[in-house]
Amino acid sequence: MTLSADRVSWRRGGRLVVDGVSLHPATGSTVGLLGPNGSGKSSLLRLLHGVARPDAGVVRLDDADITSLRPRAVARAVATVSQHADTDVELTVRDVVRLGRTPYRSLWGGDTTADDRAVDAALAHVQLTPKADQDWHALSGGERQRAHIARALAQEPRELLLDEPTNHLDIRHQLDLLALVATLPVTTVVALHDLNLAAMFCDHILVLSAGAVVAAGTPAEVLTPQLIADVYEVRTVVNVDPSNGRPTITYLRAVV
Repeated sequence: MTLSADRVSWRRGGRLVVDGVSLHPATGSTVGLLGPNGSGKSSLLRLLHGVARPDAGVVRLDDADITSLRPRAVARAVATVSQHADTDVELTVRDVVRLGRTPYRSLWGGDTTADDRAVDAALAHVQLTPKADQDWHALSGGERQRAHIARALAQEPRELLLDEPTNHLDIRHQLDLLALVATLPVTTVVALHDLNLAAMFCDHILVLSAGAVVAAGTPAEVLTPQLIADVYEVRTVVNVDPSNGRPTITYLRAVV
């Protein structure tokens, strides 16, 4: 069983920001959340993480309402990576990644051997072992995002939620980061703006508009010229690569 949402709705400040959304990711898959600004992507991620309670519907983790579970139990199963995290505190890369072990600590400390093993494995997974003892502030933007993913992996989660992880990155680091995400041994839900990146790396896509689902399916099923025109108000040409079934979008002009 994996993290799932059944017909969840949520109002913030009197405005309906998530409207009857259902999501049932396949275990180990990468699911892309798409939609224009204000479509509800970040709000849905908050519901999936259990930090917000839906007004209707339910988010489940292992068949339990996630809002009924202890935060520590949720943190051991679900990890998040936000758009941009920073700190003024002087930390090494290893220190940042070790923050992911917080859910396993008690008043009497924790299993430091297990912590070291999880941190080392996470650093290796994102290829940051050589920089483990460097100042986190000395990393490039792409390396910082990889460090945050390592921090999430150090939690040893089964589910990973990412909110616009490629923001502020150049195209090479966007590609590197999503290639890494697609190979992680977890179920991933990632909010993205770039339709071509979603087409390249996601197994399943959910498109939101005004908080509601307007399309769901594989990239080739969802990313059609008509859908993109309706949701993003942009005319496009979409070509599907017959070798892998994945579409490539060429943007033409705004819908007039």
